[in-house]
Amino acid sequence: MSGAALGLEIVFVFFLALFLLHRYGDFKKQHRLVIIATLLAWYLCFLIVFILPLDVSTTIYNRCKLAVNSSPAENNGSYVTLAPSKEKCFKPWSYIPNGIMPIFWRVVYWTSQFLTWILLPFMQSYARSGGFSITGKIKTALIENAIYYGTYLLIFGAFLIYVAVNPNFNLQWNQLQTIGIAAANTWGLFLLVLLLGYGLVEIPRSHWNGAKRGYLLMKTYFKAAKLMTEKADAEENLEDIMEEVRKVSESIKYNHPLRKCVDTILKKCPTEYQERMGRNMDDYEDFDERQNSYPSEKSLVKLHKQVIYSVQRHRRTQVQWQILLEQAFYLEDVAKNETSATRQFVHTFHSQEPENKIIQYFYTPTVEWYWECLLRPWFYRVLAVVLATFSVIVVWSECTFFSTKPVLSLFAVFIQLAEKTYNYIYIEMACFLTIFFLSICVYSTVFRIRVFNYYYLASHHQTDAYSLLFSGMLFCRLTPPLCLNFLGLTHMDATISHKNTQPTAYTSIMGSMRVLSFIADGFYIYYPMLVVILCIATYFSLGTRCLNLLGFQQFMGDSEMTSDLIDEGKELIRREKRKRQRQEEGENRRREWKERYGNRDDSTRNRVVHTDQKESSFSETNTNRPLSKYTRSNGRTERDRIELLQDAEPLDFNADSIIDDPLESDSGR
Repeated sequence: MSGAALGLEIVFVFFLALFLLHRYGDFKKQHRLVIIATLLAWYLCFLIVFILPLDVSTTIYNRCKLAVNSSPAENNGSYVTLAPSKEKCFKPWSYIPNGIMPIFWRVVYWTSQFLTWILLPFMQSYARSGGFSITGKIKTALIENAIYYGTYLLIFGAFLIYVAVNPNFNLQWNQLQTIGIAAANTWGLFLLVLLLGYGLVEIPRSHWNGAKRGYLLMKTYFKAAKLMTEKADAEENLEDIMEEVRKVSESIKYNHPLRKCVDTILKKCPTEYQERMGRNMDDYEDFDERQNSYPSEKSLVKLHKQVIYSVQRHRRTQVQWQILLEQAFYLEDVAKNETSATRQFVHTFHSQEPENKIIQYFYTPTVEWYWECLLRPWFYRVLAVVLATFSVIVVWSECTFFSTKPVLSLFAVFIQLAEKTYNYIYIEMACFLTIFFLSICVYSTVFRIRVFNYYYLASHHQTDAYSLLFSGMLFCRLTPPLCLNFLGLTHMDATISHKNTQPTAYTSIMGSMRVLSFIADGFYIYYPMLVVILCIATYFSLGTRCLNLLGFQQFMGDSEMTSDLIDEGKELIRREKRKRQRQEEGENRRREWKERYGNRDDSTRNRVVHTDQKESSFSETNTNRPLSKYTRSNGRTERDRIELLQDAEPLDFNADSIIDDPLESDSGR
């Protein structure tokens, strides 16, 4: 099994990162380089989190083996270890051979740092650029990142000058490398504590509130009111941008030098706008540079950037609105089915997506009722209590992990107890659960935060390229200090434990932080204690209240603005529900009409054809009887009546069919 665990986790983490990226990104519409860069950043960060427990168990085994195979005299005081028996010091199932982990960590760490500090910022500017050529986009990206790169060079130069001026240090390459790592980890730890303090409180609270049906429904109404405002604003913005595009398209004719740029802009517009603009094109007219004033290439670049942004925002709000409607309808169904006597879950609307037959077979209406109305609230409450317990342990350990005598960090106590018995399975599970919970608290906050419309991770393939790349940057900057913080909580970092023991392979590539003693002995130890203040602020929703005072509507139960938005959202959901009910009733009437009169028409036609054949043969033999004439006429009359009824379909009013054409309105709006 040597190295097999490492290979399995490498493959598993890759598919996990690919699944998450597929949920948020759009593989078909977004640039391949954006997808590859984001996937690589997410993959490397998730990989560090999953592989680090294997590094810890391997390090503990190496310490045990070193203590057994050598005496204190031979060690010459290099390592202070216990002397376990040879029977206890057995090789773990996930043991990784020596020499593999240092190379692995070095490649993963420096690749992630190259992505977060150089490549991803450049690709962000490149993705948001409105240039029409690769050269133009690269030029724009270099100009935008000049200040960005210059700021970091200034910070690194300040650290470099500090070390060079200090007479206690002889500046060497290893120390210079350590300074760079320390600067990156300091910035990451500063942001890590902020996100961790929010996630430690918000994740258990969100699961506890998830058990409250009324709370979820009210919050959904609140989101509906806010999203409708954003949706209307996105539609209005798109119409304004499309109006500008129409004017530019009509002014720049087919033989103008900038016509290729206009065609590029038109390709980014929605299909219905492209068709309307195409109908109004008069390309037979030549442009006259002396008579008309034409937009410059710089203004077209700006317009191109606005088109990309407005189309993406409009598409995202449309998809989010449909998803929110489904959530609201489902929560209303849950509220209605809680009092059901039959104990079978009844949906108001059928799912628009085809359901899996296997899931449909096991997840019957009865099972769905017991899960949604009975078991799920209790499951969420128990899960919230477990997560809250983990949060309390993390907060306590963050405030006491610097204490080595006695050991107050609970995570360090668990690992040291397992280390005495060399229970590697327990060690790996304890390490994995600890770092996994820390990662969930930090990464979930990255997925939740929204910086206006510039950074927003929206599910169902609605995240733009800029936000995907920015999330990759955040992950690469947060993961190394997160792992160092985890090693400090478990006392596997010699800088924290103050023991001259064999370090982990991950710690060895970071170098000795003693080069910057004020960071190693001060910032890294005492700054994480601020997580207590942040947890208290999050518990009392101080950030939410501040945003509400600044005019950004937030969901607060004791706010009058929140109550008004809830009522508005409830009315919007009720209106959309009536609209969908009318649509389904119209479709059902059409289906019943076709099933009823379509079958009668087929049988009637067969009967009429058979009657005509009999009547024609009968008329040939009995020409003196006038009955055949009336029979044929009656059959033809019946056939005409049936065909007339088949052509007539019930009409159903649909408000969406009456759409004002924004491009055909007055151009001076």
